[in-house]
Amino acid sequence: MIGAIIGDIVGSIYEWDPIKTKEFEFFTQECFFTDDSVCTIAVADILLHDLPPAETMQEWCQNYPGKGYGGMFAQWIHEDTPEPYNSYGNGAAMRVSPAAFLNRDNLDEALAASDKVTEITHNHPEGMKGGRATTHAIWLAFQGEIPTDIRKVIVDEYDYDLTKSVDEIRPDYFFNETSQKTVPQGITCALESESFEDAVRNAISLGADADTLGAIAGAIAEAMHGIPETFIEKTMNEYLADAQDMCDVIQEMYSKS
Repeated sequence: MIGAIIGDIVGSIYEWDPIKTKEFEFFTQECFFTDDSVCTIAVADILLHDLPPAETMQEWCQNYPGKGYGGMFAQWIHEDTPEPYNSYGNGAAMRVSPAAFLNRDNLDEALAASDKVTEITHNHPEGMKGGRATTHAIWLAFQGEIPTDIRKVIVDEYDYDLTKSVDEIRPDYFFNETSQKTVPQGITCALESESFEDAVRNAISLGADADTLGAIAGAIAEAMHGIPETFIEKTMNEYLADAQDMCDVIQEMYSKS
């Protein structure tokens, strides 16, 4: 899960200032956590404590306003009776990693958890599929499956086109917030990586929705490669220093691993 948060933080400064290179400073003083991290923490809290999904998501997001929430979601956060709004955006995939993390022994339960935290907003078939595909890829990586086998399962199960490499995607790729135009690319960035850092660099180098691509690729890459302890310490002690409640959820998650 913290892989998604790191990917979000590193990508935060490039969402509206895209770059098309892997050569950049990984952590900077300008980096910050966005809605991707807040929603990921909310999902973890929901699944750890069997809390009501919609209301818990609202509460976390209300506690952290101004974090870059999308238009429809920003309205949904404050609804008295929150209802799903048929979204097929990438907001489900970026937040869903705890579903795989907490259910590493059972794929069906991981996918059910993904559905539980996705359908509250992203109940369009493509939104649901994006959450499931990301969860499935993370789950397979936790099982030690190799990238070629993970790619085959995702293609077969979700009909995503994963034929292009990162270098082939990059030149013509542009900002897109849909699940169907973000999830396959984020998965590719992870599957093609040599390390956790390399996966996040791949994602940001596409020059698009950098924080969300970083969150998707980072979550999968964490399961594939692990994360350098220095990255985790920097994230917790610097970027989340004023978010103790978020740190508490992270620590509880990893205490159960």
